[in-house]
Amino acid sequence: MLWGRIYFGVQAAAGAAWWIAVAVSPLVREATLGGLDPLAVAVADTPLFVVGSALAAAGVRAAAWVATGWTLLVAVALAVYATLTTEAGWGVLVMAAAAVASAIALYLTLTGRVPTAWLISGPFAFRPALPSRMAASHLASTGAQIVVFWGFFLVVVPLAITFFERRWAVGLPFPWFVPAIGVVVLVLASGLGLWSGVTMSVVGNGTPLPSAMANRLVVAGPYRFIRNPMAVAGFVQGAAVGLVLSSWLVVAYGVLGAVFWNYAIRPHEETDLETRFGDDFRRYRDTVRCWVPALSR
Repeated sequence: MLWGRIYFGVQAAAGAAWWIAVAVSPLVREATLGGLDPLAVAVADTPLFVVGSALAAAGVRAAAWVATGWTLLVAVALAVYATLTTEAGWGVLVMAAAAVASAIALYLTLTGRVPTAWLISGPFAFRPALPSRMAASHLASTGAQIVVFWGFFLVVVPLAITFFERRWAVGLPFPWFVPAIGVVVLVLASGLGLWSGVTMSVVGNGTPLPSAMANRLVVAGPYRFIRNPMAVAGFVQGAAVGLVLSSWLVVAYGVLGAVFWNYAIRPHEETDLETRFGDDFRRYRDTVRCWVPALSR
């Protein structure tokens, strides 16, 4: 609860500072509001965003709901405006980040925690694969998963992000050689992902998908050096695609995906592994690091 209120206090101060910058700097005004009338926007935004966030920081729960709802509304409205006009792109990014942070802060303010259990429910609930299936069947399932997930998260989503980055005019220049580096990194990370998937299927008698997890604790192949090679490969792939596309937002997408997985998904996954494999997993967890490979193993 305290951290949620602290965030709203920071947001109130940042919102006030932003409006001061809008008033004194044409560059800030154009980058964040485009051709919108700042006075007309300020009439609604100052009480609902700045004052609302300040009241939420003071412990007024209704104000937290108002500030969060308004932030979400402004983020969506600005996104539509920027897409139609190619203006105010930086304002979209700022308000989108504030909307996500406000939603998290609202949950913290109301409940004292961020609910993440719903992320591993339904089709993404942790369940072991059918142990009776042959390794070839698990390999086929893993291959299908790779095609679907890589196609969506490494092709569809990055292309959509790149489209909006260019439409909103928020791109940053990249050196000419960066795409070539991205291709090399993408190939290496993809190789790691394929190696991890094959090892999971053959040795673990399962797949990387949470709903068909390995039946055996896998400590072979790349899992000897790092606990989550499939996840590491995926996030590096995302950042590499950003380099290939010369898109800093796609690079950020890969990095933020890693942060999200580490704090929202990994704790649940490791709790499940500890429940199923007990001391074997605890010894493995204490020996092999999560993110940084131990190449001497």
